[in-house]
Amino acid sequence: MKATSTSFIVIPYFILLQSLSGPGSTSAFTLAPTSAILPTSSASKLPTSSSRLSPTSTLFATVQDYDEQIESFISTLNTAAETKAEDPELVLGALEGLEKLMRAKRKEDKTQEVAQDVLDNLNGSWRLIFTTGTKKTQERFETKINYFPIKAVQSFDTSSVPFKIENGIYAGDFALLKFGGEFEFDLKKSKLEFNFDQISILQLPTINLKKDEAAKIGASTGLGSDSNVKNAQKDKKAFFNWISADETIATARGGGGGLALWKRIE
Repeated sequence: MKATSTSFIVIPYFILLQSLSGPGSTSAFTLAPTSAILPTSSASKLPTSSSRLSPTSTLFATVQDYDEQIESFISTLNTAAETKAEDPELVLGALEGLEKLMRAKRKEDKTQEVAQDVLDNLNGSWRLIFTTGTKKTQERFETKINYFPIKAVQSFDTSSVPFKIENGIYAGDFALLKFGGEFEFDLKKSKLEFNFDQISILQLPTINLKKDEAAKIGASTGLGSDSNVKNAQKDKKAFFNWISADETIATARGGGGGLALWKRIE
């Protein structure tokens, strides 16, 4: 049975986050141990993209010529997903390098096969491993968040019509908070646009959401970006520019500007 009232959503949501994060906290990011966040001094010393590997400086003749460099970045990200021990700067460099190469590879691919592979591989459930956070979150904490400290899982069902998306925060296998909705995938841009229209708290019955309520909840806690709220108010959907997805990991840049790495869990 589904309830339709949403007026009481925000209060239990903040109580939930405070119970996870400690008294006075309003962000689940404060769960991060010291080692999971780059200090401000370290963040300010992050190498520029030009001082990292520069994949786009190499000329490639065919789509296949991108693959060797892509596999190098994928290898680094696979290790990070498995161990959470790779240097965050190295992981960030691999994400940025992979993003550039995959964008160039898609441009060379006139059949949209590269983007179709990403969509096909997205089907399933993915645990968030690493994120730079939205620009607003980076500014709030004066740092770049990297290895994500709590269990956040995103699921995609590409067998349904329309496609379905689900995003949840878990304690073990227990869903503390879960959003549900639909998504579309633009093969030309490798862009996934989605809209959450349902929420479940502590595995209680699902509550229907108005068009901008999910975006407001995300933006108010640092789990989403302000741009999602603005998009929702203009009847525009939140989005990810999807970079890659295979049998083990997935990568994307969110609408708020942050890069993210997920590990497949099913």
